[in-house]
Amino acid sequence: MPRVKRGVNAKKNKKKVLKAAKGFRAGRGALYRIAAEAVDRANAYAFIHRKTKKREIRALWIARINAAARINGITYSRLISGLLKANVALDRKVLADMAVKDPAGFARTASVAKTALAA
Repeated sequence: MPRVKRGVNAKKNKKKVLKAAKGFRAGRGALYRIAAEAVDRANAYAFIHRKTKKREIRALWIARINAAARINGITYSRLISGLLKANVALDRKVLADMAVKDPAGFARTASVAKTALAA
């Protein structure tokens, strides 16, 4: 049975881990064993926070919409309900952008929601 030499692959793996740990402080960026743990943990946090980021952005949109809606004399939940009844297909991202960049357009959208609720 031939001998298996694994030095090339081991070096390749170590280089890959140390490259991923570039910029980490002290031994976490220089020592393979410590860097491997640090990179694994960093990847775990990155995975978790990619999911959390979506929740936080949606919460920000809702806060902006609510603030603009209250300026126009309606609450967030009633605004969303009124838009659904009026068959206005605007998502929260677009509504939040309107609230910041186009207050007049948002005011018209809020009035549409109010009339749909009154009807």
